[in-house]
Amino acid sequence: MASSGVVERDKYRYHLDAEGEKNTKWKFGAPPNYDVVNKLFEQGRTKVWPAGSLEEKVQNLVKTWEMELFHKVNIEDFKTLDANKYTFSLNGRKGINLEEIGKLGGGYNPLLQTSLPENLRGYNPDEETSESSHKAFTTTFPRGFALEVLQVISGPPQIVYKFRHWGFMEGPFKGHSPTGELVEVYGMAIFELDEHEKIMKVEFFYDPGQLLGGLLKGAKVGSSSEEVASGCPVLRSTG
Repeated sequence: MASSGVVERDKYRYHLDAEGEKNTKWKFGAPPNYDVVNKLFEQGRTKVWPAGSLEEKVQNLVKTWEMELFHKVNIEDFKTLDANKYTFSLNGRKGINLEEIGKLGGGYNPLLQTSLPENLRGYNPDEETSESSHKAFTTTFPRGFALEVLQVISGPPQIVYKFRHWGFMEGPFKGHSPTGELVEVYGMAIFELDEHEKIMKVEFFYDPGQLLGGLLKGAKVGSSSEEVASGCPVLRSTG
């Protein structure tokens, strides 16, 4: 596990190397280390895309985009997107910009927006911060929450692709004990790129219940167990 400010090259994420990120300020105090989730990805993926293929390029772009949103502090350090034009929307909602994403708490919160009444929410994004969101998911998925691109329907400037996210619930989640079971999420996304190949717009379409349903199956437990199991969530990563 990385413990310094040195950034090691990651074969699935563009720019994540010592030269490209030497001046980057990291949200959790140090650059992320993806060794654990990369192992999960390699063991569990259903597609192995040829080097240099459109599918590999899209998959690496998505992983890099996710890394930047989850781990970078300053928008000036973002290399995958145009911070002035960027918007994100979930399941047809109105797009939100980076400032609005920050008000939602960042992390998983934009991806888990919900219209459910508060008393029915197993995870309430209105009450979570970027830090608490990150801790909740790195705790429940100690080996990470891996991402693969299943199909690229169209390439840039408008990328349309199908994806799969998966992990094993080996830690507690919001007072629910771990089940050890595989939790999978399937969906589709649209990325719109400008002439400089910077992301301007992202739309995600998936059922958050696929994720939360798998995490709320375990028996209710005391809150202290989640604290014990969290270990070092700062440098463990998802995507």
